[in-house]
Amino acid sequence: MNPGDLTVRVSDFISDSALRRLVERTLDEDLGRGDVTTDLLVPADVEARAVVKSRADGVVAGLEVMALVFAAVDPSAKVTPLISDGSRIVRGQDLAVVSGTARGMLRGERVALNFLQRLSGVASLTAKYVDAIQGSGARIIDTRKTTPGLRALEKYAVRAGGGFNHRRDLSDAMLIKDNHVAAIAARKLSPVDAVKAARHAMPHTMTIEIEVDRLDQIPEALAAGADIILLDNMSPDDMRRAVTLIGGRARSEASGGVNLTTVAAIAATGVDVISVGALTHSAPALDIGLDFEV
Repeated sequence: MNPGDLTVRVSDFISDSALRRLVERTLDEDLGRGDVTTDLLVPADVEARAVVKSRADGVVAGLEVMALVFAAVDPSAKVTPLISDGSRIVRGQDLAVVSGTARGMLRGERVALNFLQRLSGVASLTAKYVDAIQGSGARIIDTRKTTPGLRALEKYAVRAGGGFNHRRDLSDAMLIKDNHVAAIAARKLSPVDAVKAARHAMPHTMTIEIEVDRLDQIPEALAAGADIILLDNMSPDDMRRAVTLIGGRARSEASGGVNLTTVAAIAATGVDVISVGALTHSAPALDIGLDFEV
């Protein structure tokens, strides 16, 4: 998937009611008891027009959320997007036009831009990773290392940047990591027996992923019936050996130590997916501004 080929919508990730509540909470946080500057200086009847403009190259995401913010502070506000989420943008490019009361735009500006800059930052960083492994056959996926309260939107932004999603929450799939193995051992069960018992009880549509950090753990993961084997912090050489050992009997996921310098070499090992926590926990906000034309 490339940026611009976005086939999902914000509503695929968060309900309209939940998104509106999120927008209201962020506005409450910013407005407090009122915008003293705007309320005292700007007459209520002043109309304004503003242009949302990119100040950096990247990929845009969050235009719909921005529009909801302006509508929440001024029901008469009109936001006209000039491009769509998932589009590559360049510095100086106009992204949208906002019109309505000057008071409404001033009250909503910071929150609207916070959403747009944050989500566009996630989409832009994702696109860099996707570009870095172009042609490899691997997928870039996100993790649960997200900003509290913003997971749904950040995972949407990953899709806008051309990436894919791992679990949205703990109920999506079974992922057995080292701490789970330790807890299972306390029950005097082997991972194989524990996973087989869990598979018997879980829905047939759910997948099981098992984390390994050594090659000699792969046969046990396969014996347990893993659908996906997570190769944690392995070197590219060991990942390559792991893919051979798995032999198509499960999908392989590379995780740990992934950055823009290493990701191409990791993709070249033949792994199916590469999970990158940095997409959401370390993405810098994309510089986007709003310029008034009163």
